[in-house]
Amino acid sequence: MDVDKVTFTGSTEVGRLFLQYAAESNLKEVTLECGGKSPQVVLADAPDLDQVAADVLFAGFMNMGENCSCGSRLIVHRSVHEALVERLVAQLDGWIVGDPLDPGTKLGPMIERPHLDKVLGYIEAGRAGGARVVAGGGRTLEATGGYFVAPTIFDDVRNDMKIAREEIFGPVLSTIPFDTEDEAIALANATSYGLAASLYTKDLDTAFRVGRALRAGTVSVNAYSEGNISTPFGGYKESGFGGRDKGLEALEQYTEKKTLWITLRG
Repeated sequence: MDVDKVTFTGSTEVGRLFLQYAAESNLKEVTLECGGKSPQVVLADAPDLDQVAADVLFAGFMNMGENCSCGSRLIVHRSVHEALVERLVAQLDGWIVGDPLDPGTKLGPMIERPHLDKVLGYIEAGRAGGARVVAGGGRTLEATGGYFVAPTIFDDVRNDMKIAREEIFGPVLSTIPFDTEDEAIALANATSYGLAASLYTKDLDTAFRVGRALRAGTVSVNAYSEGNISTPFGGYKESGFGGRDKGLEALEQYTEKKTLWITLRG
């Protein structure tokens, strides 16, 4: 009861529990930074598809995809869709799965066996839903006893599929084509999350217009980024609320405003 403020970073499921705890105690203030299903939107005029592919893979597979701002949905214009997917598959050869203590390793194991089973279950759900595996698609290095999942890319994904809507927290990338800018924005925002997003375009006006339209706390243009210590970081919708980490805004969430009225007499 003596605690006035709690901040939590983790899953949306556990974040909901913190709200319950606060309601059942002293109505303490809660700041949540929870899950995500972050879109990477590649427009028709995206510069340098080789670099875009490298950024997309980093966003989707960094830290084995066990990252709240993981760019797990690739929303790509149909005119560059095939060329980009080809580059993703080709560059994936450089993403070595193995011992996390080996400097040459880019992808280590899942954190525990139940999580391995969860990620593999999502991969099977993607197949069952009609999505097409173009890379990975299952467990790897099983003989080692480690909980390794091959980095997996799905194509022909619909935004209503389970793999496109739920946070997997593993190395699984869903590719969704689009035809118009409005469709891209609608697909990107058709999620219960809103933590981060990436946008690829050569045109600065387009970057500002689409960037403003994307419902995410952080939008990076022609790169994948979570910002740095000087910029606020946090999400919309079920990705969290109540404040921001980093930046001056991080200090504001630990303060309370007070109004003091003084009447001078005599």
